[in-house]
Amino acid sequence: MTTASGISQAAVERFVAAERELFLSRNPKSAALAERARHSLYGGVPMHWMADWSTPVPLFVERAKGARFFDVDGHEYIDFCLGDTGSMFGHSPDPVARAIAEQAGNGLTTMLPGEDAVVCGELLAQRFGLPYWQVTATATDSNRYVLRWARAITQRKTLLVFDGCYHGTVDDVMVRHRDGQTVHRSGLIGQAYDLTEHSRAIPFNDVAALEAALAQGDVCALLCEPAMTNIGMVLPDPGFMQRCRELTRQYGSLLIIDETHTISTDIGGCTRLWGLEPDFFVVGKPIAGGVPCGIFGCSAAMASAMNQARQRASEGSQGHGHSGMGTTLSANALAMHCMRANLEQVMTQDAYDRMLPLAARLAEGFRQLIGRHGLDWSVTELGARCEFQFCATAPRTGAEAEAAFHDELQMALHLYLINRGILITPFHNMTLCCPSTTTEDVDKLIVTLDLALSELLAIPGARE
Repeated sequence: MTTASGISQAAVERFVAAERELFLSRNPKSAALAERARHSLYGGVPMHWMADWSTPVPLFVERAKGARFFDVDGHEYIDFCLGDTGSMFGHSPDPVARAIAEQAGNGLTTMLPGEDAVVCGELLAQRFGLPYWQVTATATDSNRYVLRWARAITQRKTLLVFDGCYHGTVDDVMVRHRDGQTVHRSGLIGQAYDLTEHSRAIPFNDVAALEAALAQGDVCALLCEPAMTNIGMVLPDPGFMQRCRELTRQYGSLLIIDETHTISTDIGGCTRLWGLEPDFFVVGKPIAGGVPCGIFGCSAAMASAMNQARQRASEGSQGHGHSGMGTTLSANALAMHCMRANLEQVMTQDAYDRMLPLAARLAEGFRQLIGRHGLDWSVTELGARCEFQFCATAPRTGAEAEAAFHDELQMALHLYLINRGILITPFHNMTLCCPSTTTEDVDKLIVTLDLALSELLAIPGARE
């Protein structure tokens, strides 16, 4: 069977067998915890996808700080995953750790605001250029609530997304584009109604498809990442995001920018860097320094439209009614205190100034490594993150990125790295540098990946 990577499946299987044995021999405590957890946790983990990494049993973590974590067997790891952006500025930044300690004795959640909330709103407005903000528990919640607002404001039902998008676990985004049609995402569990009735998926970077979808006049909003990051990294063509803004305005649809991953690009995200002017803006994971929290911001025009939508919804009833948004833990006191500390002291320009050159060094190292081994692979780079992909040219759509997958190979390479004290993002080959990452860390990843490829390609018949 021909693989996208150009490396034979038989060679990968031979290569990874020894790595599985090595992992089990190095990690007896993780193996013991995995066996123990099997009797009380579904799949042996607190969330089932934690068992989907490349390791033969889950790797159990004891502690983490900065760009490093330690497992229960005492091994130290350089972390280029960083909680898939949740710890984008490093594990347990000192100001956030202090904020947790400060707030611990002063109340964790009250359903009432404090001064921290006011300061956070002001800081968010200054940083991202949108005047009004709301705070949620996760980015998924933010996207879900913004979608409700968009439907209420426009009085349209259809959501437009890009094929292969990532917006958390919002039901409406669990669709794909296949042969010109919108279909359910494969593997979707327990879906009771047809998502394609009110969700539409189109290819990224396809202006014609974008205009055709919007021209139908039923799209409440385009919900998008400014660069795709979960199907494999896919960058926008020059001017594409600007066309998204122009066409949504032309056809009366809203533009929602989700920067939960792409916030690693710049202190103001791609939104400020590229001048995207969204109607709504969403960030989750890293905004409170790793403490669960999400936010969404809106323009003044949207704030006014939201007021009108609330008035329409409450007509004929006493009071304002129930919006169907928010949880009692949203904007809790602990998250607000940590977000303030993170915005003021951690998520700074200085932090980005340290992260971005490290990621550029790593991306260039990947390119040189790929060239030395004569592989038809490419490297995609955006701010503090980069990724090597098993295709000769960087993908332009989610379908192209997915076609470049060689799951068994990437899992084998990830396991090789884990066995030598390096973690990168699972499920594809993305890396993220934080302010605590060093040039030595970057160089170690490149050298170790070089060794992995050398060993793999030395197996007879490895190249197809």
